[in-house]
This record gives sequence, C-alpha cells and structure tokens, in this order.
Amino acid sequence: MKYLHTMVRVSDLDASLKFYCDGLGLKQIKRVDHEKGRFTLVFLAAPGDEDAQIELTYNWDSEIYSGGRNFGHVAYEVDNIYELCQRLIDQGTTILRPPRDGHMAFVRSPNQISIELLQKGEPLSPQEPWLSMPNTGSW
Repeated sequence: MKYLHTMVRVSDLDASLKFYCDGLGLKQIKRVDHEKGRFTLVFLAAPGDEDAQIELTYNWDSEIYSGGRNFGHVAYEVDNIYELCQRLIDQGTTILRPPRDGHMAFVRSPNQISIELLQKGEPLSPQEPWLSMPNTGSW
C-alpha cells in the first residue's frame, strides 16, 4: 500500500493556489480540467517530495463548503517555521497558533482547512514576535 494524496474541496481556486503555492511553497504537479464534469483537479506537493500530494478539487458551479475543522488537518515539515509563518502573514494569512516553541504552528487555508506546520529537526530557539503572540480563533 502507498499513500497517494489528500483531497480538499476549494471554493476559490486562485486564492487556494496563492495560499498553498505562494504561501506554503508547494509546487503544482498536475492539473486536469474536466469540462464535462465541470470541475478542476490540481495536485500539489512540496518540492522534492512529489509522492505526498494534496489534491485541490474545484467545482465550477458554486457550492458552500463548511466544517473544515471536521476534516482534521494536513501537516507539513518545514525548513524554517519562523520564515514560513512570516511569509504567510505577509500575504494576509492569520497565524492561529503561532510557533512560540519554535516547533509548531497552525494556520487555515482559504477554505478553512487546518494546516499544521512542524519545524524540521530540533525546534528553533523561541523568539519574538512569536513568543508573545497569542492564539487566534481555532485550528
């Protein structure tokens, strides 16, 4: 058995690609537009780790998706949690659980999917502004 991907439905493909690609740094592996079925599939992966993919499913007809918290979360190991969290803040993403410990943070995608970020290797030394930053909302 082999893990293939995790699928999440998105209501705004452009906003989701900005979050996952420009924010988290994932790369598009494959995109398939299904005109007859009126949906688009976009497969993303971390650079160098194409075997672990996330599939964004965009239905062309409007639908409301709720309950992102019921999904659980997607987790990514990152090279520098502080730099990634700052990049996400700079693009307008709220850090829900800041990396006060230099090890773990949580954010949400535009469709409210919870994303856990874990520092690769040992935790980074705690530092400001992360150390004093409070939690926001739920993750």
